[in-house]
Amino acid sequence: MIHWHTQKFDDFSPRQLYLLMQLRQDVFIVEQHCPFADLDNKDFACIHVSAWRDNAPVAYARIVPPEFPVANQPVEIGVGCPSIGRVCNAVSVRGSGIGRELMQRALQVVAAHWPNQACQIGAQAYLQPFYEALGFVVNGEQYIEDDIPHFPMRWQG
Repeated sequence: MIHWHTQKFDDFSPRQLYLLMQLRQDVFIVEQHCPFADLDNKDFACIHVSAWRDNAPVAYARIVPPEFPVANQPVEIGVGCPSIGRVCNAVSVRGSGIGRELMQRALQVVAAHWPNQACQIGAQAYLQPFYEALGFVVNGEQYIEDDIPHFPMRWQG
């Protein structure tokens, strides 16, 4: 059974935090062969949405408050709106629909905390159709982040 959590950084137990950072590392650094500085000091201010099964995280995203610029995007694209990032799923749940539920839950958090505001993401190019199905639209030129093609995308709610 999947258990969902929406929490702030200080609400995590040390074990939960370790396991979430391990999931992010496994997906973004190891699986995608992409060494980058995942720990960017934004996590402290974020709202974190995660799915857990058998005391292990299987899906995760963070909602970054509007005062932080969206990484690797021109300031004018993401200024003044929250963003969703570090979206990842464990290999064991891919194709199950949990990614869609994760994003729907993250968008509910955005709508509750920042009503009537847009939300910005930096979507890996191959996931553009997934995000479009959730209501995101491309709002800028393709760019490369950590050797991976991305599109800036915006959700109007």
